[in-house]
Amino acid sequence: MMELKGKKVLVVGLGKSGLAAALFLRRRGAQVTVSDIRSAEALANDIPSLLEEGINVEAGGHGLLTFRRQDLIVVSPGVPLDTPELAQVRSFGLPVIGELELAARFLKGKALAITGSNGKTTTTSLVGEILKAAGLPTLVGGNIGVPVVALIEESTDETWSVLEVSSFQLETTEQFHPAIAVILNITPDHLDRHGTFENYSLAKERIFAAQEPEDFLVLNADNVRAAASASRSRAAVYWFSLENRVHQGAWVEGGQIMYRASKDAQPETIMPLTGIPLKGEHNVENVLAAVCASRLAGASPEIIRHAVETFRAVEHRLEYVATVNGVEFYNDSKATNVDATAKAIAAFPGGIHLILGGKDKNSDYTQLADLLRSRVRAVYTIGAAAAKIESHLRGVVSIHSCETLERAVTTAAAAAHPGEVVLLAPACSSFDQFESYEHRGRTFKELVHDWRGWKVWQNA
Repeated sequence: MMELKGKKVLVVGLGKSGLAAALFLRRRGAQVTVSDIRSAEALANDIPSLLEEGINVEAGGHGLLTFRRQDLIVVSPGVPLDTPELAQVRSFGLPVIGELELAARFLKGKALAITGSNGKTTTTSLVGEILKAAGLPTLVGGNIGVPVVALIEESTDETWSVLEVSSFQLETTEQFHPAIAVILNITPDHLDRHGTFENYSLAKERIFAAQEPEDFLVLNADNVRAAASASRSRAAVYWFSLENRVHQGAWVEGGQIMYRASKDAQPETIMPLTGIPLKGEHNVENVLAAVCASRLAGASPEIIRHAVETFRAVEHRLEYVATVNGVEFYNDSKATNVDATAKAIAAFPGGIHLILGGKDKNSDYTQLADLLRSRVRAVYTIGAAAAKIESHLRGVVSIHSCETLERAVTTAAAAAHPGEVVLLAPACSSFDQFESYEHRGRTFKELVHDWRGWKVWQNA
């Protein structure tokens, strides 16, 4: 276990995980400094509690001397590793790790870690519910909202820590060692950060870098790039597939989800597809992955079936909001890349009024063209990426330039007919107009409820 007492540690970036890491380090006896490029005014809510704990705060930019005077640097997921100060101290050999790696050095019990371009939060939440229902001591955290360091004090030798992990968290791992690792899919995302699809894919593969032969790696057999990871794994590989039977893992056959523990074992029937309460084929994939991971962790088929049947969609992920005059409104603010938006569109047969836009991630929106032609009535663009989206999709579908989410909701709602759907699935990050995808999703829901109230008043 890492010795922290008396060590000088710098935490770079004061997001949720940075704040949790700083407090953890200080309580373990480290001399802690936090550095953030945001102003002291922007950090006003957090600075007093940090100072009370004896943590130094550097706001409004990074000082190179601050970076050089440390024994260890802990970087928050949102801070790129090529930040000049980080790049320089790394060249000097100063250790730089992330909050996930820091937590991994102290977390007790076993980790079940889930990554992928899409579906992470739903699958992580579902696996957490299954393991809890199975009576296994279970903690849930990571990129899903609770920093991993915040789980350390609650963890015991018997605990399963079910963790959603992102490429940003994984690129700073060294000893992070999940007993069960899951890669749901790998499709282009965060190319503005990672540069190339292959760099992004290799960051995802770090989830199994420290695994040993007694560990398990669960992969999507239908996703070419995820399946290619198998050849680089030392762990026992299990598969899930919508399309084909697998020799060990989970698949769909005759309208049922099946599971086989090994190529010599008898297949088990877990549950019918009709028992899955979530919309969309992509959620069947998420359930298959959850079945595989949960069986490997020791949950029974009966427990899994009941937990899946009673599971409800996670907020901001194809979340039903309301029906107004026969028009259904769905919030998929978590669809922050093109592939996630494609999955959201595919969950509906047609009649979609689609809200797209936000901060571009160097994405190719032309990949949506075929789905838009077959299922989408009109697109309503918002945010910084609007012009790029419009140039990629011009001539494919009717496009309305709305600039703001409020205007997009009112324009789409007024245009939609009974039986049609207004869908927020932006294919972009939220950081041009909102604090987070959660903030964007909550704003969308408030706007929908305001529209519903106005329509009720108008019809009274």
